[in-house]
Amino acid sequence: MKQDVTKTSNIEILKKLLIFSVIMFCFGYALVPIYKKFCEVTGIYELQRPDTISKNIEVDNTRLINLQLDANVRSGLSWKFRSLEPHIRLHPGKLTEVMYEISNESDELQLGQAIPSYSPKNFERYLKKIECFCFSQQELQGKETKQLPVRFLIDPEIPDDIHTVTISYTFFNVKDN
Repeated sequence: MKQDVTKTSNIEILKKLLIFSVIMFCFGYALVPIYKKFCEVTGIYELQRPDTISKNIEVDNTRLINLQLDANVRSGLSWKFRSLEPHIRLHPGKLTEVMYEISNESDELQLGQAIPSYSPKNFERYLKKIECFCFSQQELQGKETKQLPVRFLIDPEIPDDIHTVTISYTFFNVKDN
């Protein structure tokens, strides 16, 4: 009698554990799309992609924004990277293009990905990038040099207390990530 109760109890525990395992497997499988949706909604860890720009944005000729363009390379890449214009002044709403230059100093093919950062942090929501080398990985043959454009505009809705902003791009070796 006691063995039957123990056996029944063990079977119930086994059933519960199997159901729990199936639920946890399904949860783990669904976690990636849930996380992607969460990131999309909150705006964190958003992959870089071109912004859509309304055709009726007007240039604010009454304001000038000082833009500093910073360029960095992390260890692992034998690249030189620089902005051809480290400082510019522009009107919010005006479509602007700046050029960067990257050079592979090594004799080997290297693959890099540029990651942007912004200062002040809230500036990111007012920057509308149409074309940027940061949207895709860059491949450079040994001793190759490329000039890469960034086309963007600063939303005229940028707060009046923001006068100077910085866009910093850092290239990382893709093989290290």
